[in-house]
Amino acid sequence: MGLAVGIAAVLTAGAYPARAQEQRTSATLRIEVVAFGQPVAGAAVQVADQEHLTGEDGVVVVQVAAGPVLVVVRRDGFVDTDLILDVEPLEDRRVSVVLVPAVDEEVVVVASTRTGGRIEDQPMRVEVLEREEIEEKMMMTPGDIVMMLNEMGGLRVQTTSPSMGSASLRIQGMRGRYTRFFSDGLPLFGEMPGGLGLLQIPPMDLGHVEVIKGVSSALYGAGAMGGVVNLVARRPGRSAEHELLINQSTLGATDAILWSSSPMGERGGFSLLGGLHRQSRTDVDGDGWADLPEYKRFVARPRFYGSGEAGGSVFGTVGVTYEQRTGGTMAGAVLPETGFPYVEALETTRIDGGVVGQTIVADDYLVTGRAAAVGQWHDHTFGEVRERDRHANAFGEGAIRGAAGRHTWVAGAAFEIDNYDPVDVPRFAYTFVKPGIFVQDDIAVRDWLSLSLSGRLDWHSEYGTFFSPRLSALFRSGGWTSRASFGTGFFGPTPLTEETEAAGLTRLRIQRPLVAERGRSVAIDIGYDSGIVASTLTFFASRIENPVIVEREERYLLRNLEGVTDNRGVELLVTARHAPFSITGSYTYVDARDVELDVERPVSLTPRHSAGLVAMAENEDWGRVGVELYYTGRQSLEADPYRQVSEPYVILGVLVEKRFGSFAVFVNGENLTNVLQSTWGPILRPERGVDGRWTVDAWAPLEGRVINGGVRVYF
Repeated sequence: MGLAVGIAAVLTAGAYPARAQEQRTSATLRIEVVAFGQPVAGAAVQVADQEHLTGEDGVVVVQVAAGPVLVVVRRDGFVDTDLILDVEPLEDRRVSVVLVPAVDEEVVVVASTRTGGRIEDQPMRVEVLEREEIEEKMMMTPGDIVMMLNEMGGLRVQTTSPSMGSASLRIQGMRGRYTRFFSDGLPLFGEMPGGLGLLQIPPMDLGHVEVIKGVSSALYGAGAMGGVVNLVARRPGRSAEHELLINQSTLGATDAILWSSSPMGERGGFSLLGGLHRQSRTDVDGDGWADLPEYKRFVARPRFYGSGEAGGSVFGTVGVTYEQRTGGTMAGAVLPETGFPYVEALETTRIDGGVVGQTIVADDYLVTGRAAAVGQWHDHTFGEVRERDRHANAFGEGAIRGAAGRHTWVAGAAFEIDNYDPVDVPRFAYTFVKPGIFVQDDIAVRDWLSLSLSGRLDWHSEYGTFFSPRLSALFRSGGWTSRASFGTGFFGPTPLTEETEAAGLTRLRIQRPLVAERGRSVAIDIGYDSGIVASTLTFFASRIENPVIVEREERYLLRNLEGVTDNRGVELLVTARHAPFSITGSYTYVDARDVELDVERPVSLTPRHSAGLVAMAENEDWGRVGVELYYTGRQSLEADPYRQVSEPYVILGVLVEKRFGSFAVFVNGENLTNVLQSTWGPILRPERGVDGRWTVDAWAPLEGRVINGGVRVYF
């Protein structure tokens, strides 16, 4: 899995006297393997189909045919390393490979850009949430990834249904349906997880999270106009590891999660995630309506890893999720307007599976194949209305990677089928078939300049043919790093949006056929890293043509806007680290507007200003203490009879974890400022909306102050 867990490699080349005439098509490689500035003996160096072991000097010398050569280096206790070299005839080349310890979390190698490599070497900006930060958020909300994503700069998890607690992820103000989710590069959550998908993914088995912001159709086709989130799993180590987390909150949430991993032979591994989660239906403000729905959920996900002697590897996973969720009026309560109870319920069953394999072909090229299938069944009750549906997604992709001089390139083809079968509202059924081909070329132009050029051609069975390019550039000078990117893309609209998933489809109308949404985005960021303080300032802008909107004021209608959605803004991120302390500050400004017939209106539920401050002190022997402070500015509201603009608010959180050898105890206080949306106005509408909902949109916390705590056991 060297592409996903990667390397730090320094290459130097020099010209030496020509060899004899009969060696004209061969070359010599002198590979030196080092770690911590010292040579590494006993490292396995795979060159083409030959394996060699380094001696005490950490060196192997091999004869290779001229042209592209794949080198794979393995050593116990270090992450696997691979690199592709373009070797000239008669060349004597010296290659120094710096191994990274398996426990080193300061070196992050990303997989989302397809060519792999260290995050600091990527022309395309990739933001990474590392394991340490995931653990902090895991103790706050062990059952889902909502808080983990919501506290990354420029990302906002928007609650879409006060009845069920469902949510979607907005990147830099872009609507949630434009965000594409992957798990280890596989679309295991379907075309668009939305709704409750984010609430059904426990973070315990995550190693890190990769986020690419802006239009990314050049990489991943339709559905990636807002950006890409890749959830990368923890890999099994050289020895067995087991972790159990038990959590309880003051509002009736209980979580029990187990993560277990073990090696399988010399070159394999296995991990298992299992979770049981429940929440009691809770009415915080006493209005008879459940501010927290009741749910019972089971999650299981085994993963299998294996690698071959010739540099190949395979990864496979299956997942099962089952949940029953109930919201609406509390038991025995009725709606004052009708005198009757109103219950909203949802039963979810999801089964998925995926596999990733890679192998070396012709000694020079790395071939990767991916495949995934997802089946999801919903049984949704909206009061007197029942809506059942089945959503199936199948995906396959093949790619080949190679190198030539300063170029590292990838080319491939993908195929995806997305099927939606709403049993009770069959007029909204669809099946989309989406084959595509793509190419990417990363070019090391100079030591200070790197480029990445991507292009993808997609054929959509409903909306036609689309070409999506993307260009990214990386500039480096001393501690300064700058990136610029531009991309275009498209989205094939469906009846499923943030609004329709919350209210259902029974009352929805589509008066004319939808057309494809087209988008483009540009981003420029400037960063500086002094070793202790790192900062990044990002300017971004995007435009969506023919965006699909949902009217909910006087009619419940899905249509293309006869205009555009414009997003522009600024992000600032500053991080300071000096063990055992770290502090992170962030600020995001977003101006998102729908423009139709020269009339502008702000995109609802998108705060113009938001900021965060996180301070953490951590010691491996003692534990950790953290404080978080988040500000959310005013938001434009729609279909709200009480107000057109929300109120700003500040949320304070405190986390304390104390370690005792093989176990740890933690206590977390969330929303200690006790912010409640109901403080500023009712959640219940005075009359039922045209979409059938009895509640206004959620723009602030509904649950108020929450204290949770528990224990983590390592064995």
